[in-house]
Amino acid sequence: MDRYARWNTLLEILASQGRISVEDAASQLHVSQATIRRDFDQLSQQQMITRTRGGAVAGGVSYDLPLRYKTAKRVEEKHRIGAAAAGLVSSGMVVGLNGGTTITEVARALAMRTDLVATSGTTPLTIVTNALNIANEMIVRPHIKVVVVGGVVRPQSYELIGPLAAPILREITLDMVFLGVDAIDVKLGATAHHEGEAAINQLMAARARKVVIIADGSKLGGHAFARICPVERVHTLITDSTVASDVVTPFTEAGIKVLRV
Repeated sequence: MDRYARWNTLLEILASQGRISVEDAASQLHVSQATIRRDFDQLSQQQMITRTRGGAVAGGVSYDLPLRYKTAKRVEEKHRIGAAAAGLVSSGMVVGLNGGTTITEVARALAMRTDLVATSGTTPLTIVTNALNIANEMIVRPHIKVVVVGGVVRPQSYELIGPLAAPILREITLDMVFLGVDAIDVKLGATAHHEGEAAINQLMAARARKVVIIADGSKLGGHAFARICPVERVHTLITDSTVASDVVTPFTEAGIKVLRV
């Protein structure tokens, strides 16, 4: 396991457990205690963790690790979700994307759609996003027009948030918006942990003709701090195939098209 893989794993452990000792970390990662001490020191220097005598605690790291440190989990499921979402897009559409690892897969799947390349006399696919990492990947695709909303960067997700984004979003219309959420419930709607992200997502949803929610099975039926939109605004929900039918039923009964991929 290389250094960055170890750091990912250590941060994931701290995010779930809150603290860990050098001895336990060395045992779980199958490396020496000296290696773990160096890792802890380097992560502490980056203010990712707080060093303690004999170990480390999460400090400011909770459920919301910076995107670059998130281990790629359920990669195949995310690829399938990305492909299914991209399949809903037609040539010439204006599509909104927020941030997150799964939405990034949606963006990559869209970039690979050679049939979306504009020909003479047609309109190119337009991507509107508040995620800097997605804009960075899409801007090298000459057949895609990229619009980035303003705002202040949130390092945890690479998303632009705050009131500076509102003037741009209020002046445009989206054919479809793909939103990664932290939870979605039939009664409580789609929600996010961070109120700044929720506010931008709410505005993107309000400017879209169709709202497509991207959420794995663990997020269905749950709730988070800040509301994005009610389920009445959701046209399609894309989730993974492991979700039980009884979990999906309330969403279909609410008139949402559910794709399990």
